[in-house]
Amino acid sequence: MVSQTTVSIVFLVLGGMALLFGTVLVFVGPIIIDDQIVKNVEINPKNDLSYTMWKDIPVPFFMSVYFFHIVNPDEILKGERPMVIQRGPYVYRENRWKDNITFHENHTVSYKEYRQYFFEESMSVGDESDVVTIPNMLVLGASVMMENMPFPVRLLLSTTFKTFNEGPFLTKPVGELMWGYDSKLVDFLNKYLPGMLPSSGKFGLFADFNNSNTGLFTIFTGRDDIRKVHMVDSWNGLKNVDYWRSDQCNMINGTAGQMWPPFMTKETTMPFYSPDACRSMELVYQRPLVSSGIPVYRYVSPKTLFANGADFPPNEGFCPCRQSGLLNVSSCRHGSPTFISQPHFYNADPQLLDTVSGLSPSEDEHGLFIDIHPETGVPVNVSVRLQLNLFLKKVSGISETGNIAEVVMPMLWFEESGYIDGPVLHTFRTNLVVLPKVMEYMQYIFIALGLAAILTAVILFLTDKVKSKTSGSSSTDVDPSSTTSEKAPLLQSPTS
Repeated sequence: MVSQTTVSIVFLVLGGMALLFGTVLVFVGPIIIDDQIVKNVEINPKNDLSYTMWKDIPVPFFMSVYFFHIVNPDEILKGERPMVIQRGPYVYRENRWKDNITFHENHTVSYKEYRQYFFEESMSVGDESDVVTIPNMLVLGASVMMENMPFPVRLLLSTTFKTFNEGPFLTKPVGELMWGYDSKLVDFLNKYLPGMLPSSGKFGLFADFNNSNTGLFTIFTGRDDIRKVHMVDSWNGLKNVDYWRSDQCNMINGTAGQMWPPFMTKETTMPFYSPDACRSMELVYQRPLVSSGIPVYRYVSPKTLFANGADFPPNEGFCPCRQSGLLNVSSCRHGSPTFISQPHFYNADPQLLDTVSGLSPSEDEHGLFIDIHPETGVPVNVSVRLQLNLFLKKVSGISETGNIAEVVMPMLWFEESGYIDGPVLHTFRTNLVVLPKVMEYMQYIFIALGLAAILTAVILFLTDKVKSKTSGSSSTDVDPSSTTSEKAPLLQSPTS
């Protein structure tokens, strides 16, 4: 029969091994996990999961558009405050994919990303045939652009508008405003003033978006330094743009806006370059969350993102500025007096809300955020919300502007949203969330089992010692009565 001492020795050996293995995992485990993450997030065709997510973006992605329908166009021409009603959302499923992918010897990769939009009526409040009224950019935008031209030129411009029956406001179906409508004025300008308009075809607010690409990006693969993965090396061959008035504002910083380097902390920011906004932007950490069972950090836009130079001096290069909360993008929009802001002037100067009726900003509905898995730098839930505005004013000599009071007029806002779902979510969660957690828990399990086994060995050993001591004491203890009986004859007289 196996003794308790032998059993205790077995437990002691096994416990020591488990404790040693668990202790080693404490130091080696994070290295193994980090190494696995590095291998998975590097831009490499051999990485099926991350490369597929980067190349084809196989997750649901949508663009929701909300128009600001003008209720009182005639009163606006008389100088009254504009009144708007939000119409939407009109939702479009967005397909994105990368083409012309070329890897370079300096650990970078070049590509062009294309996008297509398909109307999703089931997710929309109406149809693309819905009619809304918005400012006519061709008329009111061009009027502001020409306000410093000689008076006869302005009169000629006004005559041209009348010739082609172009008024200050457009009342058209959503589909035409989005993707383009026929305009004799557009045809005339494209024929005699080529290059004046951003599009050579039909004129629409998103005409340049559909079936187009965002330019030639060259980004780092992370092979030589994982801290640089997804960071932009150049865009269209440029290291800097020339839209703005300072070197800092013209810098192309951060990633292309889809993924970020791994091992993010709460102090890490999220910079990215947006061709649509013509500039780099930066999001900041707000709070931790759990999204689809994945622990994430929520990043949001700071109030300084679109602040003017007076409120935030580093933004002086983006001026000429108006109130904080507006980004003047006329320098990269053919001089058109257009401004980008957050929807409903969220995070903007409250004065802007006093100039237009019908706006009601809130963080939940209008705030921009990205929920990102900090260990891998992969976004799990994204909602990028921006608003397009047009600066309106009366321009002498152009009767179409009437007596319009100066106002930054909201035209529409849109939300580009996406989230990891389906098989991609399952694979991502299993490989990059569950397995690392299992390894992390294993180290503590082995340590606990090791300590439990060692404690059991000690208890068995001490129990065995106590039993042995007790058994030894019992064998040497003699009964007093038996001793007296045996010695009695020796005490008797010899004569008895």
